[in-house]
Amino acid sequence: MSEHVIPGRPFPLGAHPEAGGVRFAVSSFVAEAVEVCLISGDRTERRIELTERTFGIWHGLVPGVTPGQRYGYRVHGPYRPARGLRCNPAKILVDPYARQISGTLPALMPALGYTGDVMTGQPSRGDSLGHVPLSVVTSPGGPDTGVKPDVPFEETVLYELHVRGFTKRHPDVPEHQRGTYLGLTHPAVIDYLLRLGVTAVELLPVHAFVDEPPLLRSGRHNYWGYSTLGFFAPHAAYASEPGQELAEFRTMVAALHAAGIEVILDVVYNHTCEGGITGPTLSFRGLDAPSYYLLDAEGFDVDLTGCGNTFNPASPTVVRMVVDSMRYFATELGVDGFRLDLATALGRPHGGNFDPHSPLFTAITTDPVLARCKLIAEPWDATAAGYRIGQFAPQWTEWNGRFRDGVRDFWRGAVGLRDLAYRLSGSEDLYASNTRRPWASINFITAHDGFTLRDLVSYQRKHNEANGESNRDGTDDHRSWNCGVEGETADPEVLALRDRQARNLLATLLLATGTPMLTAGDERWRTQDGNNNPYVQDNEISWVDWSVEARAEDMLAFARRLTLLRAESPALRQPKFFDGRPTRSGEPDLVWFRPDGNPMTDPDWFDDTRRTLGMWIDGSESLSRDREGELVADDSWLLLLHAGDTPIEVVLPEAHYGDHFEPVLDSSAPRGNPDPDTPFEPGDKVTVPARGLVVFRAPRTTT
Repeated sequence: MSEHVIPGRPFPLGAHPEAGGVRFAVSSFVAEAVEVCLISGDRTERRIELTERTFGIWHGLVPGVTPGQRYGYRVHGPYRPARGLRCNPAKILVDPYARQISGTLPALMPALGYTGDVMTGQPSRGDSLGHVPLSVVTSPGGPDTGVKPDVPFEETVLYELHVRGFTKRHPDVPEHQRGTYLGLTHPAVIDYLLRLGVTAVELLPVHAFVDEPPLLRSGRHNYWGYSTLGFFAPHAAYASEPGQELAEFRTMVAALHAAGIEVILDVVYNHTCEGGITGPTLSFRGLDAPSYYLLDAEGFDVDLTGCGNTFNPASPTVVRMVVDSMRYFATELGVDGFRLDLATALGRPHGGNFDPHSPLFTAITTDPVLARCKLIAEPWDATAAGYRIGQFAPQWTEWNGRFRDGVRDFWRGAVGLRDLAYRLSGSEDLYASNTRRPWASINFITAHDGFTLRDLVSYQRKHNEANGESNRDGTDDHRSWNCGVEGETADPEVLALRDRQARNLLATLLLATGTPMLTAGDERWRTQDGNNNPYVQDNEISWVDWSVEARAEDMLAFARRLTLLRAESPALRQPKFFDGRPTRSGEPDLVWFRPDGNPMTDPDWFDDTRRTLGMWIDGSESLSRDREGELVADDSWLLLLHAGDTPIEVVLPEAHYGDHFEPVLDSSAPRGNPDPDTPFEPGDKVTVPARGLVVFRAPRTTT
């Protein structure tokens, strides 16, 4: 006798307690029958068929089920791999809308949906129950996430961090909370972020993830988290108490909001942990692979991501799931924004050409909730055709890889000045053509993938042997310079040069127009020993080192000095592009200078031997506004950047650019303190050290 199931409604999808039971709803257009399987503590299984099917959604309300119930789905239907159809009721499947997921994937074999050849073999009859993660019914609500800070983009300083790695070694955090959501709520951690000037943390993936097939086959484990299983469930391993990940995630968001810090999630909607067709059947593949994945005519996964599969951004099933996931985290869990990993893949419907107005992008930007979130795109995928910097629609900001590459190239002495000027002034060449603002450029020097700041000035080559791939993984396009010695050294001259180069890079990042993003630990002089791809290193290679060391303390003080200078100086974070307009000072809003004190000419820009640039920003009309909408006047600023290997004498601008020039920052000093710090007169000659950056303030005249 079949169990009594009330038809219920198809929407919203997922498992929702209501009317004395739980309503289950899951999408599958290819299924012929769907069972929801309730799993008890001793793994006893109770199968209940969902007989209602509306809009391709199988649904039913099961009386007597309560929050905390573990469950999965078994899907009966066609198994025709050549058409991408891989229904296999022997494999219990995670609900794509599960808000909590328990268990891990310890081994690959029990989760494989096939035997023999992946295309011509038979479906596996081995039951995966007990070997794969399960969904968990959750209660609605939880701890309040507080008032969203709503920091204007032009005032934003992003800080990319890993929930586990950031506090795993923090001495002030209670040991059982280190490396968890609650670890980020500790007063010492929040005080550190505030003193650093951080306005938003960008968290590496916190959606529930498991190890992808290549790692399972080799016995390694994913540390970064770019291998998602559930897009609605916070990752359980980041909870300090088993089963409390939802409550602790909310508590984390509330604590950061109370400090005025926004929470941005790095989300991986471009692929899943199931990998290519030889990978496991854990959820999407067994439910309805053609609705979720890009497949070719022979049923193979189309791989635009380098991870074995690609979500189909033209599929209504995918569009609905992604938007629902983002809206859930933005509303019920209080998140302030999202950074979309390999976002270009989401703008390639059916795997074709990039469309900035693809169905998925349009659904996100027109959603009334998501339209108010900070939206950040990683504007490339794993293919050459996917490199699309500057081509996203107006509501998107973008990780600016050209800023990273251009600034690295300048400070290692590889290029002239043309590209540097674009990057310093907000990358107008990339973002102005479709009404975007300078803050659409997410400026960065380093990120989780690639060298740390310390390693960028210490290594010429990657050293990824510990990753178990014979040093083949990770990019070879470092644009790094080891300052003459590969790796660690005791040579004081090399160490001093490395420190100065790192300060030059940090100062360029935080003083450039646009939105700066710091990578956690760079300001503490963190090293990965030359590993530029530590995605499998859940250890001290990846964790932030909180020990007190003189060079680290100096770098931290320098970073704090920069973020404070930026916060107090509206002219250095303007919300609109410079356009040469005359200001109330009588000068253009931006002037570029040569070392002789004269403005740059067109031929100067094409002299690629030049290594010195002066940037004068008129602060009398910075175009920044206060909360009441009034324009905020600022001092004017002169930045001198010199990548040459010998000191250079620079003539300061004439009097109409400033009555006098006060030294504010000098990258040759360990903490940036200028010496001397007495004002200079217009036309004075100053010496900029080899590979140095100096900042002057020209105070505005008050009448």
